Amino acid sequence: MTRAIKVAGVIEVVGIGEAGWEALGPHERSLVERARLVMGGARHLEFLPEIEGQERRAWPSPLRPALPGLAREPGPVVVLASGDPLRSGIGTTLIEVLGADSVSIYPTVSSDLLARARMGWSAESVQVITLVGRDIDRVVRWLTPGARLIVLCGDGDGPARVADRVSAAGYGDSAMTAWWHLGGPREGSSTATAATWGPEPTPDLVLVCLEVADGGADQGPAPGRSEDAFDHDGQITKRDVRASALAHLRPTPGQVLWDLGAGSGAVGIEWALAAPGALTVAVERDLERAARVEANAARLGVPEAVTVVTGETIEVLGALPSPDAVFFGGGVDRDVLAAAWSRLPIGGRCVVHAVTLEAEEVCLAAFREHGGSLTRLSVEHAEALGRYLSWKPARPITQWSATKIDPLT
Repeated sequence: MTRAIKVAGVIEVVGIGEAGWEALGPHERSLVERARLVMGGARHLEFLPEIEGQERRAWPSPLRPALPGLAREPGPVVVLASGDPLRSGIGTTLIEVLGADSVSIYPTVSSDLLARARMGWSAESVQVITLVGRDIDRVVRWLTPGARLIVLCGDGDGPARVADRVSAAGYGDSAMTAWWHLGGPREGSSTATAATWGPEPTPDLVLVCLEVADGGADQGPAPGRSEDAFDHDGQITKRDVRASALAHLRPTPGQVLWDLGAGSGAVGIEWALAAPGALTVAVERDLERAARVEANAARLGVPEAVTVVTGETIEVLGALPSPDAVFFGGGVDRDVLAAAWSRLPIGGRCVVHAVTLEAEEVCLAAFREHGGSLTRLSVEHAEALGRYLSWKPARPITQWSATKIDPLT
């Protein structure tokens, strides 16, 4: 949600690439020429010709606290950005802080578009990922065989770090091409596989084009990874019933799941993997398991999407951000279920797994009060019995799932 900040005038955000001033269109040049104040990175400001009486400032650090002050500057004010200001850029941040009505965006050709042109990749075949100011582990979630990724790096060490992380995930045969200073006179590139990429840094202003080879298992957005995909101590929702739980929870872009009694974090992590921008708050009282949830989230590529809260569930619920869905995979009682249900909005989903008679009683009471579905899940796997195979049943699970509806409808 944007904050209500009074803005002296509309801030014009002009994208500029490595080709510099000469590549700007006439309208964008006129915006810069008539501006009283131009702000941007030092590199961006160096592209501009001298303009008498114009004030120029490089971005301060930290940046975000300075933006409300920029909004009160007498205009005209122009902000320079790299390529597309809305591709992990200052344009996005300005709109978040000041509101869309206070910012006008004038993009130029972005580096990822130029990279696609150099590689001959169509837009619909590519996923663009930014590692600028982000955790390197976030690249892992997109590592599926055949995927084409454009990875925006923060500096010249980025390609080597990407290569190391991709190789560690089991995709060392993936083809990598690093491109730097795209669209300018210093443009260059280098190609190798992730496994053979050396440690030497490239020039800054670099991105990586990655073609993912066959490799690691248990990747992609579909839920139901094997238990071996997660580090756990036995407290893990098994893959078959986990897939069922997530089918009822319905991961949705941008929505928040509470994973209560998270154990290994498997359900919450797969929720975050299943939809772009989906977030998980994992509550776990055991400190060792809580650390394990964080490690699992990093290894599977969603370190920024999973927040771990340690403590007793009933004690921490009041401080958690409002959920769109709630999952109970461990113990549940009437009080904690009622507290979680009260925080769900209309349309929110709740799934409870019970393995004890006491937890089943809670599920039955919830079913009678709120409706939904009450299901008995029983799974058997074939295992050796002497020279033969026989079915070995897993512990059955009682699953209550419901969507909160408006009682007035």
